[in-house]
Amino acid sequence: MAVESHGPLSDTMAILAELGRKITDRSGEPLEAQFLFQRVSVLVQHFDAILLRETFPDDDDTDV
Repeated sequence: MAVESHGPLSDTMAILAELGRKITDRSGEPLEAQFLFQRVSVLVQHFDAILLRETFPDDDDTDV
């Protein structure tokens, strides 16, 4: 699954909500959709941090 973090999230939210409902139906856990949203949110934040870190020059980069 890909999550676009720029622009409207309506399509992504609809897909995650539907997936959360299906997981809840199978597992019986009423908070499963919320857990899914939290996991996706943490993953997006994690990889945004990685991408931000890659914009800084390396300490051993002598070309600057």
